[in-house]
Amino acid sequence: MEEYTRFEKARIISARALQLSMGAPSLLKKAPGNPIEASKEEYDKNVMPITVVRH
Repeated sequence: MEEYTRFEKARIISARALQLSMGAPSLLKKAPGNPIEASKEEYDKNVMPITVVRH
């Protein structure tokens, strides 16, 4: 997994948490009820469908 800065990590987790709160399906078998915790767990398990492109 690529190393992200703390700002990139925060943006990735918050973007995914917003998606989950709007009804997107979780990629985990047992996802926590809180979208922020679920997105953190997805990030830690490297199953997040979000990429970062640096220019």
